[in-house]
Amino acid sequence: MISKQQIEERYTAVFGYAPTHVVRSPGRINIIGEHTDYNEGFVLPTAIDKAIYVGVGKRDDDLIRLYAEDFVAYFEIPLTEIQPVEQGWPNYVLGVVDQLQLRGANLSGFDMYIDGDVPLGAGLSSSAALECAVGFALNVLFDLQIERVEIAKIGQLAEHTYAGVKCGIMDQFASVMSKADHVVKLDCRDLSFSYKPLDLGDYAILLLNTNVKHSLASSAYNERRAACEEGVRLVQQQFGEVNSLRDVTLSMLDTHVRPVDMDVYRKCRFVVEENERLNSACEALEQGDLETVGQQMFRAHEGLSDEYEVSCPELDFLVEYVRPFPEVLGARMMGGGFGGCTINLVKKSFQDLLVERLSPVYKDRFDLELTAIKVIPSNGTELL
Repeated sequence: MISKQQIEERYTAVFGYAPTHVVRSPGRINIIGEHTDYNEGFVLPTAIDKAIYVGVGKRDDDLIRLYAEDFVAYFEIPLTEIQPVEQGWPNYVLGVVDQLQLRGANLSGFDMYIDGDVPLGAGLSSSAALECAVGFALNVLFDLQIERVEIAKIGQLAEHTYAGVKCGIMDQFASVMSKADHVVKLDCRDLSFSYKPLDLGDYAILLLNTNVKHSLASSAYNERRAACEEGVRLVQQQFGEVNSLRDVTLSMLDTHVRPVDMDVYRKCRFVVEENERLNSACEALEQGDLETVGQQMFRAHEGLSDEYEVSCPELDFLVEYVRPFPEVLGARMMGGGFGGCTINLVKKSFQDLLVERLSPVYKDRFDLELTAIKVIPSNGTELL
């Protein structure tokens, strides 16, 4: 964790004066509910104790000056010349500025220092954390009076327009709206949400990073979306009121999709059942029943691997390895697939021993290092 004082000192070293505000915006995990977001379903994320931090100060001209500690890189551009740039990382800031200007926000130039401890490339949404940190900081700096949900939407649109990634809203929403010791049950259709208790007791959330990212990811994502849309189209021929898989039942799929296209049927069935698993997990959380949550996680991984086909050998291996241990209640791949992390519900006293046992076996099997990331459910974006 990075302290406010550290950010203030580093900001001062770069820009020559102390920042007006320091903002922390966290990465996120998702307990269950994968590939449901673009099908107007439910997700169950929460923020973690790994975050992006920004220090910010107002200027009396129209210059934006940025410094990213991760890249040891400086960037500047006049406010009047905002556009996507080749360097990559400034786009997550500039995209937010662009969205604020499109909303008529009265901005001047500013200085911003960026640092963080969200592991990059682990699927913990460091980009969403940065977008939300920027939106929150500029909202405070220029007294824009923007609501939290709107900050999440601005972050999502910044990613669409400047980073070129057509992401859903979950990552930004979780970063801004989470609260400690809870998960957010988010309805991706209308952005209504509720908090469910996450009382882990003797258990902890442990991420195991495969340290692999297979190139299939983007093309497979588009293929899965197309399969879901085809399933909806087939059902709509008999049920005109159906808008998305959110409205589809298993019996509809059995009758109208299964006889036509078995692959589309299996993909759609996964999404419909994943929403059911998420609702079951929410009921279990309200009862303090972590065993049922864990069972739903294992079942979700089976579906992601066998039915939706977005897993990979490394992810499958990690889930199957931990399954026999009574100290592990549940595990599954987390995120879009084809790499990244598994999320594991593990007895606190067993975490280190599990990693100690698993790391050499994983290395021997795949010739890859295994990275363990301990995370604690935490508050969303906040002013330090």
